[in-house]
Amino acid sequence: GEVNEQIEREYLNVLKNNFPNVNYKIMGQAEEAADSGKRLGIAFLISIILILLTIALTFKSFYQARLIIMVVPVSLFSAILGHGIIGKPFSIMSIWGVIALIGILVNDTIVMLDKYNRNLEDGMNMSDAVIEAGSSRFRAIILTTITTFVGLFPLILEKSFQAQFLIPMAISVAFGLLFSTIILLFYFPSLILYFNDLRRARWWLWNGGTTPPTKIEVEPVTALQKRKLEIEN
Repeated sequence: GEVNEQIEREYLNVLKNNFPNVNYKIMGQAEEAADSGKRLGIAFLISIILILLTIALTFKSFYQARLIIMVVPVSLFSAILGHGIIGKPFSIMSIWGVIALIGILVNDTIVMLDKYNRNLEDGMNMSDAVIEAGSSRFRAIILTTITTFVGLFPLILEKSFQAQFLIPMAISVAFGLLFSTIILLFYFPSLILYFNDLRRARWWLWNGGTTPPTKIEVEPVTALQKRKLEIEN
């Protein structure tokens, strides 16, 4: 990619300026990479939609599904940061690694969110439920992250020609998981509290009243419990 950009900048654009009737097209591997990028974008969009639908059906809440999808920017940032540390360019294989990374992080957030919902059902207040969900899953998430990172690191250090095609993917998964997990353990509980305040404000503006609803009242778990009681009665 860098060589093609240099050729286009230093030679092809000069030829185009000197001979306006001449057209050029970069083909071969560059053309295949561009086509792969388009198909990868479509596959990525489809995967995000399927993840949203699956989580929404599992938690019976599209709101909580959107919460989990908020980890996607964190995974992308962490993967790019890992490439910067190693000094490798971000490539198509790196993006495939990011897609795998998103799946791992979504699993971690699902575990945390499920524990948070269970804590609310057990009668905890919201702040305690968030803190307990993070602390109870801390060891499991950290151990999974460390073992995955250590397992992939030998591949990242490999110098053979065959390994060079897989190293960008390994960097995305290993370093992305390492940094994303650290961010996630602090970012996701804060995200739950932040969006809860937004839901309270929106509910208050929409329904009116002298005081806003409590934090627990706007949570999807509370709505599910109310529906269950209505059905039972």
